[in-house]
Amino acid sequence: FPDSALFRVCFPLLRPPSAWSIERGGGKRKLVNITEFALKEIMSSGGAEDDIPQGERKTVTDFCYLLDKSKQLFNGLRDLPQYGQKQWQSYFGRTFDVYTKLWKFQQQHRQVLDNRYGLKRWQIGEIASKIGQLYYHYYLRTSETSYLNEAFSFYSAIRQRSYYSQVNKEDRPELVVKKLRYYARFIVVCLLLNKMDVVKDLVKELSDEIEDYTHRFNTEDQVEWNLVLQEVAAFIEADPVMVLNDDNTIVITSNRLAETGAPLLEQGMIVGQLSLADALIIGNCNNQVKFSELTVDMFRMLQALEREPMNLASQMNKPGMQESADKPTRRENPHKYLLYKPTFSQLYTFLAASFKELPANSVLLIYLSATGVFPTGRSDSEGPYDFGGVLTNSNRDIINGDAIHKRNQSHKEIYTVIHCYHRCYLYPFTRKPLFIIVDSSNSVAYKNFTNLFGQPLVCLLSPTAYPKALQDQSQRGSLFTLFLNNPLMAFLFVSGLSSMRRGLWEKCQEYLRKINRDIAQLLTHSRSIDQAFLQFFGDEFLRLLLTRFIFCSATMRMHKIFRETRNYPESYPQLPRDETVENPHLQKHILELASILDVRNVFLENTIDDY
Repeated sequence: FPDSALFRVCFPLLRPPSAWSIERGGGKRKLVNITEFALKEIMSSGGAEDDIPQGERKTVTDFCYLLDKSKQLFNGLRDLPQYGQKQWQSYFGRTFDVYTKLWKFQQQHRQVLDNRYGLKRWQIGEIASKIGQLYYHYYLRTSETSYLNEAFSFYSAIRQRSYYSQVNKEDRPELVVKKLRYYARFIVVCLLLNKMDVVKDLVKELSDEIEDYTHRFNTEDQVEWNLVLQEVAAFIEADPVMVLNDDNTIVITSNRLAETGAPLLEQGMIVGQLSLADALIIGNCNNQVKFSELTVDMFRMLQALEREPMNLASQMNKPGMQESADKPTRRENPHKYLLYKPTFSQLYTFLAASFKELPANSVLLIYLSATGVFPTGRSDSEGPYDFGGVLTNSNRDIINGDAIHKRNQSHKEIYTVIHCYHRCYLYPFTRKPLFIIVDSSNSVAYKNFTNLFGQPLVCLLSPTAYPKALQDQSQRGSLFTLFLNNPLMAFLFVSGLSSMRRGLWEKCQEYLRKINRDIAQLLTHSRSIDQAFLQFFGDEFLRLLLTRFIFCSATMRMHKIFRETRNYPESYPQLPRDETVENPHLQKHILELASILDVRNVFLENTIDDY
């Protein structure tokens, strides 16, 4: 389990409760089904059990059965493998079906359940919360953002209908914790949907609930709940630039792929027909802002690989139901695995599972945002292990950057050698098209790849160091990943701007789309570019990442404070500089964008000569 405070308080390590319990009576012990046992207790507590009409008795019996069955199936989700895309689908389908029946049943028979079962509003809220969790986890499994909207609908209904309003009047801390967990999960969904106004309201409500909880009950988890508040506060303040309306209210911008996002392919452009099918998003940066299992870098790359959410009602497939094998459908978003501080074995297992299930003519993307691991000494040879790599973890709960630095030097060196992910570990997976992004202080360790199998292979590498004026911003996310996620915000940040009016923002976004179109032409018209780039250029997500990478590299090469070689991104294979990142036409566009923003003075006018 992760070391995030949110996950420790929201997802404690509990074994699924058995559907059977032990009943003692007459000196003997026997197994009795919980549904029957609970029903007996409910009916007997009402006094005259024989006076209950048969129809109402059956209603309570059916409800108890559905409630018991739903809990068994929900708890069983914990035992499903986190990797692989096929084993879990039928199980999710059954779970959705039971919860759908349970939700409709309690709506149709509310009066009987109130009178005979004693159904409380917080119990209805628990059912709705479980359905919201199902939709959220189905989004994690499928990467289809429409299911986030469904999770939001159920969570929002709980809040609007005040299902948990009476919990604080009961002297039961475990019920209050249910309410706090609901708030934390709701915040995660709202963050992913960029509903920042709702997030701020929820954070205020959660803060009040935590204060009341800690005041009423002397609990041991109050520190962790306060840490949850600190994490989400830091997360929502991570963006370095604010876009403002005329009344100074903040404009919420979305960085998911829109219809006009990626530059269109012109007629006659010769590009590959590969499509991005799977992505591993790995976050293991020490001291970076995070919330739940998402660092800021992971969150930004996650959104860069998704389209804007659709209304689920417009989709034909029912959640959890397998698609017909003879009716292939186009996946709206590539499937993603989110790995926060994985161990080496976890990373390799997920990578192997994704590689195994990769469809024909598809691409696997690996995004590594991690602390760099450098060679411990010089070697006569320069093999794949001699350049270091990035860090993985030995124990996700207790090993972090601080723990490493507190060890003595010899233990630290042994740790980093054992838990370093070298580039050669990726060699077996180059048998299929592979697109790699490394954002690390040792990204150059992945520079000199060996393409053993002749499949398309591209590696985009971050700068290994930034100018001192920008280094203090590393906790709020990497500048390189920000360029891949929101290039205009990154451009404003390196230009020294912290806010902008909405009208100017939209004008700059339109000009940036023009720059992306011209970058696409530079790539496809180049005579010396490696064909691997063109093989990936047919996919919208990869095309956008490539054009943003070139824009990022060109911007940094023209900026006055980025003057060292290690300040610039690199790639494997190398891009022809004179035709891409140092092309005079592209440089002119960047200066024009700087002129629109009145920051031309921070860029070099004669970049090629100065470089």
